[in-house]
Amino acid sequence: MCGIVGYVGSPQKTSGTHGAQDVVLEGLRRLEYRGYDSAGIALVAQDAVHMRKKSGKLSNLIAEIEDAPLPASLTGIGHTRWATHGGPTDVNAHPHLADNGHLALIHNGIIENFSELKAALVKEGVHFTSQTDTEVAAALLGSIYRGAGAGDLTRSMQLTAQRLEGAFTLLAVHRDHPGVVVAARRNSPLVLGLGDGENFLGSDVSGFIDFTRRAVELGQDQIVTITPEAHSITDFNGNPAEGKEFHVDWDAASAEKGGYPSFMEKEINDQPAAVADTLLGRVDAFSRLTLDEMRIDPEALKKVTKIVVLACGTSAYAGSVAKYAIENWCRIPVEVELSHEFRYRDPIVDANTLVVSISQSGETMDTLMAVRYAKEQGALTLSICNTNGSTIPRESDAVLYTHAGPEIAVASTKAFLAQITATYLLGLYLGQLRGNLFTGQIKDILADLGKIPSKIQSILDRAEEIKELARSMSDASSVLFLGRHVGYPVAMEGALKLKEIAYIHAEGFAAGELKHGPIALIDEGQPVFVVVPSPRGRDSLHSKVVSNIQEVRARGAKTLVIAEAGDQAVAEFAEFVFYVPETPTLLMPLLSTVPLQLFACELATVKGLDVDQPRNLAKSVTVE
Repeated sequence: MCGIVGYVGSPQKTSGTHGAQDVVLEGLRRLEYRGYDSAGIALVAQDAVHMRKKSGKLSNLIAEIEDAPLPASLTGIGHTRWATHGGPTDVNAHPHLADNGHLALIHNGIIENFSELKAALVKEGVHFTSQTDTEVAAALLGSIYRGAGAGDLTRSMQLTAQRLEGAFTLLAVHRDHPGVVVAARRNSPLVLGLGDGENFLGSDVSGFIDFTRRAVELGQDQIVTITPEAHSITDFNGNPAEGKEFHVDWDAASAEKGGYPSFMEKEINDQPAAVADTLLGRVDAFSRLTLDEMRIDPEALKKVTKIVVLACGTSAYAGSVAKYAIENWCRIPVEVELSHEFRYRDPIVDANTLVVSISQSGETMDTLMAVRYAKEQGALTLSICNTNGSTIPRESDAVLYTHAGPEIAVASTKAFLAQITATYLLGLYLGQLRGNLFTGQIKDILADLGKIPSKIQSILDRAEEIKELARSMSDASSVLFLGRHVGYPVAMEGALKLKEIAYIHAEGFAAGELKHGPIALIDEGQPVFVVVPSPRGRDSLHSKVVSNIQEVRARGAKTLVIAEAGDQAVAEFAEFVFYVPETPTLLMPLLSTVPLQLFACELATVKGLDVDQPRNLAKSVTVE
């Protein structure tokens, strides 16, 4: 949930270019979306550890450093925090010191046995100043360093990691070891960046993308030690281990706003490219679909009798869209499960179950634990993910990357459309493999998918229509959303976006449920968005939803309609209509979602809210 950066450099590399402070602060700037309750930095210089930390956003830390400058350094660690144990205060901010101030440590995750460890350390005479579990880890590392670790920072980290339970990434520096950063990883993200005369660590590659694109995936329960010229990886017991090197295929400019007022608006406008890039390279020379890392025997996939989609939040709504498409194309039953509920209800999965996990970051802890549980039950696992080298893809039997590029805003937009696109590709692949779809059918659907980016762009070109509506509703305190078929998850996603960034009551309902209770919420002036299915092909659903519009309007609702171009039946019953281009029904969420994203972004903006970093939320949920 937090952002972490580590750096070691050599005088030859950093002289006249950058030092540890520059690298760490730039990494924290790019990682602030992961945690922004507080920020801190520790540098090793002049035979001491020098630390600054401050509650609030990163700008507060930078101001603190300007008031009290740090010495030049070639070794440092930094942290942006999303509070778990202890409130967002200066004292609870990371880094935490130990060993008489000679050691500094930062942490991402939750240490579940911190209470008993703390009690034992108190008996040893350790005094704690914060309410965090992280300070316990720092104190434990300091105690071991002076004891069983015998002054060896790497060995001390190995022994410390063996004592900890829960999810953690730890980074530590020590006065006695300038030019060294040691880290431990369990159930929490960490990536190694390889430079020339310098090396890096980060929660993800954004933390060092300005300086290198060479990266190494670090595995579960591993310790990594970096120096300017080398790195070494072991397991917690000290046995040699290896990571997997990869190349980051996007640059620093891709993580900038590109002239837009917010990352969220930029990412909404990135969606034509995100969908197009997710579709690229999926067909071989024989016009057959291929996926990224399909490590599952095709014969095993042919025997699949059930698909379970695991996800949380926006990704779960992408999975709900997938259910309609995959069942239609493959005739396989699909269940969509919230990851955090899945493994606690004794689910029925076996070797003939394909478990599909969806996670933008690939580090969502709820989903990771659910995937591990599914694997223990013998299920096949496939990950849909946007982040190369992350944990969930590494631990899954197969991976389908979305290639949407970095998504910085906390509220997901382009990742959602890319995830939906990826699930369509999976459905078509399974349909091809199992013989449910003919080559010509797949070719036609791929052709329709290929037209989606330009159709999304046509919606973005008319963004002012929906923005003007949002500005006129800046005082709205509640908005309801209705949808049928694939429009139902779109309605839920539209409501979630308003909750996340505009902080107003919003609910998404299946339109057919209206008369079973939700219609009681309709009062004079109540805004209701209605996602209307195409009048082509599903006439019964279309007419039913038009009836729903009339029902809420008759009770005083302000009806706001998303409909397909040419659908004149809705016009007389709507106060506002936004038309999206014609497209096949199953693909319509890729279009109908976009105006709802624009609406939420603009409404939050006119309310003066930070759309990129909404309160109480972090981009990557790496704790359960």
